[in-house]
Amino acid sequence: MISLDEAVTARLESHGERFEVLVDPDAALAIKRGEFDGDLEEVIAAEDVFENASRGDRPPENALEEVFGTTEPMEVIPEVVERGEIQITAEQRREMQEQKHKSLVNRIARNAVNPQMDDAPHPPERIESALEETDFRVDPMEPVENQVDEALDALRPVIPIRFDTVTVAVQVPADYAGSAQAKIRQFGDLEREEWQPDGSWVGVTEFPAGMQNDFYDLVNEHTSGEAETQIIEDEDDINTR
Repeated sequence: MISLDEAVTARLESHGERFEVLVDPDAALAIKRGEFDGDLEEVIAAEDVFENASRGDRPPENALEEVFGTTEPMEVIPEVVERGEIQITAEQRREMQEQKHKSLVNRIARNAVNPQMDDAPHPPERIESALEETDFRVDPMEPVENQVDEALDALRPVIPIRFDTVTVAVQVPADYAGSAQAKIRQFGDLEREEWQPDGSWVGVTEFPAGMQNDFYDLVNEHTSGEAETQIIEDEDDINTR
């Protein structure tokens, strides 16, 4: 379950009765869109249905039965969310907007590069500063992934930016291969790998271009800086880093 501070109220009025439930705001939006596939118990603040959540008042059981055909809270809660309205306070809206703004900036920074600077990553601070120069404002009630394209359209007149991926080959010395290759596997999409006769490991992985510095930091950390990396542009052209 989540805390009361994290929850918003979903309210449904039907048959002269009011039904309220306390749920995570992102989960509530996913339920309304029919996209929620998680564990309901993990995204609610109370396994209960209220007539007035702030006072803790509960509706009559016969009203639950009439409107929902059941008195079981875990069956009623998603129906209230799906059919009702999500109520958020001004403070909750502000906090949600700040959280989603930060998530959006980080998502763009992970995936975006500067095409005028040899596809170097844009630091989050640069994305943040550029967004402040635009009219774009994050919608707290919309998933972050649905707002990325609009944010990019707003950013392009301000800074050179594009989304891209990078493919990097890395050779890890035998002394570090066991642990390092496990970490590298988790970083991106491993396209190819090969164990060499000397015990070293070679892997080719693809990941968002904006995460290049994070990747090199991870490789250096787990190989004491002894690994070799190469950026693969295409099958015939390999640029050595």
